[in-house]
Amino acid sequence: MGTQDKSPNANNSMQRVKVYRLNEDGRWDDQGTGHVNVDYLERSEDLGLFVIDEEDNETLLLHRISSQDIYRKQEDTIISWRDPKFSTELALSFQEMTGCSYIWDHICTVQRNIQFSSLSNETYHNVNNGLRELPPVELSTLPLILKTVVESGIADQLRVNELILHDRDFFRKLVDLFRICDDLENIDGLHLIFKLVRGIISLNSPQIFEKIFGDELIMDIIGCLEYDPEAAYVHHRSFLNEHVVFKEAIPIKDPLILSKIHQTYRIGYLKDVILPRALDEATVASLNSIVHSNNATVVSLLKDDSTFIQELFATLKSPTTTSESKKTLVHFLHEFCTLSKSLQMVQQLRLFRDLVSEGIFDIIADVLQSEDKKLVLTGTEILILFLNQDPSILRSYVTRQEGVLFGLLVKNMLTDFGDDMHCQFLEILRSLLDSYTSVPQRDTIVEIFYEKHFGQLIDAITSSCASNDSAQTGSKFVSSDGGTGDQSGVKPEILLNICDLLCFCVLQHPYRIKCNFLLDDVIGKVLYLTRRPEKYLVVAAVRFVRTLISRSDEHLMDHIVKNNLFKPIVDAFVGNGDRYNLLNSAILELFEHIRKENLKLLLRYVVDSFWDQLVKLENLPSIQALKVKYEQVLLFFYGFLWHLNFSVFRS
Repeated sequence: MGTQDKSPNANNSMQRVKVYRLNEDGRWDDQGTGHVNVDYLERSEDLGLFVIDEEDNETLLLHRISSQDIYRKQEDTIISWRDPKFSTELALSFQEMTGCSYIWDHICTVQRNIQFSSLSNETYHNVNNGLRELPPVELSTLPLILKTVVESGIADQLRVNELILHDRDFFRKLVDLFRICDDLENIDGLHLIFKLVRGIISLNSPQIFEKIFGDELIMDIIGCLEYDPEAAYVHHRSFLNEHVVFKEAIPIKDPLILSKIHQTYRIGYLKDVILPRALDEATVASLNSIVHSNNATVVSLLKDDSTFIQELFATLKSPTTTSESKKTLVHFLHEFCTLSKSLQMVQQLRLFRDLVSEGIFDIIADVLQSEDKKLVLTGTEILILFLNQDPSILRSYVTRQEGVLFGLLVKNMLTDFGDDMHCQFLEILRSLLDSYTSVPQRDTIVEIFYEKHFGQLIDAITSSCASNDSAQTGSKFVSSDGGTGDQSGVKPEILLNICDLLCFCVLQHPYRIKCNFLLDDVIGKVLYLTRRPEKYLVVAAVRFVRTLISRSDEHLMDHIVKNNLFKPIVDAFVGNGDRYNLLNSAILELFEHIRKENLKLLLRYVVDSFWDQLVKLENLPSIQALKVKYEQVLLFFYGFLWHLNFSVFRS
């Protein structure tokens, strides 16, 4: 066999060895260093040890593994033997203990296979000849069948699949044997059956999966897998039969749908609970494929059952349906929409439009008003599924309902749910307000937002920020505690999301800056966030202003200067001192943008108004550069005036 076939292990330190040979003087001669592997000998069905030199890729050692008891493992890193063919003592000294154990296990396995082949040559054959038949399924033959299944090579595995499938009674006999061992508490037999079933599953045969995961066998197969000799006993069948409750929101009459639903759950349980560590990636992928196919079948059959769909929505809309039943139905609806991902894209779209026709958004609007926060979460997840499929479907509904659902989304975004649900409302609102979508409802939705809900977001900020100087600044805002600094109102996480949404609006709807952001002191109210103790909210307010000035709008910059809106930002910057943190970086980046974009009005405003404060931090390169840019602007300005006056004088 060519040495090039053995070289893939060349970089594997686990199989790095030194080869020694005992000379006539009784000393061990070093034959070289290489990497050891077990492989088939050239033009032979026998396995041998190969050691390939790590430097020149030449064969240092080639030894046919013998069935005789000639091998010895010493000191955890040495395997030695006497070669009967050349009457020579040989030894492999491993760099790592794990490598020694790995090769030792290989040698022992090969020896067992050689002995097994000689004893059972009628039922177990080598790769080239193939397997002729499997032994009958009996307690006495289980070790032989197990060896055939788990120790066969890749070529033999295909033949094993054929033989198992050819015997129509194989699994029935195996299940009968399992039941007998289970009744008699024959633990040794049950351990063998566990290993055999696990080995059969590892064959990764779709045809075998079809048999063992059918309604007739699946629970007995799961029973076989309860007797893992290396783990504590778990009564999986009892759990599945007694504790797993299948809730039918609406009775499903098609037995095929029910069968697929139960099978999907049991396969998932087997994969994730019973054999999570025993299955390789290929087998897991095959099981996931079965689950995916089952889901597609279930959704496809249900969506075509008009009676079922109509009954579902009629029950959801009925005033006599209990709140608990409605909750179950909404969860079913969510799962149904989620499983629709298994369908082809065209079928998904058709299904979602059919659900809209049945009134699913009316149901969600009702759900969003529920006191049950988990149910509200389920409703928002359904909306997100629709947005991911086709946002225009939800936009059309919002437009037709004149923003009723939109208002519920805003209200819930401002509600304390005690978890991260606010981000989901933010995601939905951003999708609806995306101005880069060329849909007819876009302008209507934007109009609804600014006319009815924009003010709610600003009010949420003002009600949550204490005002210590509202009287001096002329703001009409007064905190609920008289300005003592005690924060009340909306949670900080919600305020952060509001800031994110406002930044999004500035970028998406720049034409709204003059009529919404410049009126009613909106920018100043957002900057109330600089009074909050949470630094990330101060950073959010700075980021909002940075987003605003990126529009380079003269009216906007004039508004900032006239209302002295940079004062809270500079106060926060100076108050932060020389600490290098996110706040420091955000404000320096704001100043850098003003300098680089040469925003002269803001540049003169910042230095003229705040240099007495900023001079304390003039050692920072960005502050120095800001002052230099300011001086350059002044020099240019006065030079221009001088040139203008000189020209007038000459004329």
